[in-house]
Amino acid sequence: MIAYHDREWGKPVRDDRKLFEFLVLEAFQAGLSWRIILHKRENFRKAFKQFDYRKVAKFTAKDRARLVKDAGIVRNRLKIVATIENARLFMEVQKEFGTFSKYMWQWVKGKPIRHRFKTLKDYPTVISEAEIWAKDLKKRGFKFLGPTVVYAHMQAVGMVNDHIAGCFRHNQV
Repeated sequence: MIAYHDREWGKPVRDDRKLFEFLVLEAFQAGLSWRIILHKRENFRKAFKQFDYRKVAKFTAKDRARLVKDAGIVRNRLKIVATIENARLFMEVQKEFGTFSKYMWQWVKGKPIRHRFKTLKDYPTVISEAEIWAKDLKKRGFKFLGPTVVYAHMQAVGMVNDHIAGCFRHNQV
């Protein structure tokens, strides 16, 4: 958890494959702890072809059955099906916007929102930008990406700098 915080969390990401990875992991995290997801991250990477959304979009019923039996990941059938469909939708967004990154970053006008929270108690569970973006994702057919999950994604990929104001990472990202 410390290494993830110190090296990744909150660092702006614009690479579509990495963004897809975070969307997948955040969706699987819904209702679970992030610690569980991080612990299984390498297994997710293998199960979902290094998060190559082009390959994931082509997964078949056989692949779904394999994933449901894979003890190395979270074996939630609905989340597995949603991930495959979300990969297809991810590529539709790319066609429309050129990259998923361009689509995603538009919700924060291309630069990170910089909060200055002093304690963990100051954090909201969601912000208005996440609510608006989640609504658009739902309209496009994406699953397991509601406002709370979208906000967590925005934090993870640096769309929102939510490092506590006194954290050494706050000014770095």
